[in-house]
Amino acid sequence: MTAKILDGKKIAQDYRANLQSEVTALQAEGITPNLTVVLVGNDGASLSYVTSKKKAAEKIGMSSDIIRLAEDTSEEDVLTVIRKLNEDPTVHGILVQVPLPQQINETHILEAIAPEKDVDGFNPVNIGRLYVGVETFIPCTPLGIMELLKHADSDLTGQEVAVIGRSHIVGQPVAKLLTDSNATVTLLHSRSRFLKETLKRSDIIISAVGKPGLVTKEDVKPGAVVIDVGNTVVDGRLQGDVLYDDVKEVAGAITPVPGGVGPMTITMVLNNTLIAAQRTKQQRHNKK
Repeated sequence: MTAKILDGKKIAQDYRANLQSEVTALQAEGITPNLTVVLVGNDGASLSYVTSKKKAAEKIGMSSDIIRLAEDTSEEDVLTVIRKLNEDPTVHGILVQVPLPQQINETHILEAIAPEKDVDGFNPVNIGRLYVGVETFIPCTPLGIMELLKHADSDLTGQEVAVIGRSHIVGQPVAKLLTDSNATVTLLHSRSRFLKETLKRSDIIISAVGKPGLVTKEDVKPGAVVIDVGNTVVDGRLQGDVLYDDVKEVAGAITPVPGGVGPMTITMVLNNTLIAAQRTKQQRHNKK
């Protein structure tokens, strides 16, 4: 058996085509969705990532700006930039690229972004809304994972899912989304005692720890769906957490690295930015 390849690039392309039609409809009403990214410092990987977000946004008709700040910018100066963006009615989505330089407290920055413009879904207000089931911005990687699972033809009801990694960016929110979809979720991490045994019995495995080679062929139940969120650079090449060539021989469906989860994450940034702009339209309507 050879796994179905969950081609994130193709799935993202189709999804973005639908977003583009909705962006066009909004523009007809005088609203162009805008995504503004704040980049502090000169990290090459971060610059590449935010540039790809900007290009993706512009390709579907959105406007996008990158505000670049020096490596030694103070936390207060970054907060000042965010406050201005919060107050700018033409800006619908705000992202601050992480990691940030050590003089800047990431939590303070994420708390400063207006929840209605927090298209990454990292503001504590939006995280809280997610956990109590109130409409909110869902973090983009978990949202992308859920879309990939649809293309794996996975009926999540009653499925046993192993999520490796407990970050507030991926592991914990995707566990919540899966639970809401009636899956039974085990959240695994570095101190889990029976990690391998749990993987072996799971219908779906989602690994998001950045440890190449963590998930092997022997860990995967035949026919299981394997979603690899890992993206570690080894000898100049991007590698996931899963031994792809081996695992695809037993899995029912699998994501490649690169080209799996990554394109879906950027797509969901665009999705959330569109939602933010649509809410602006609704607010205009309500004021009439």
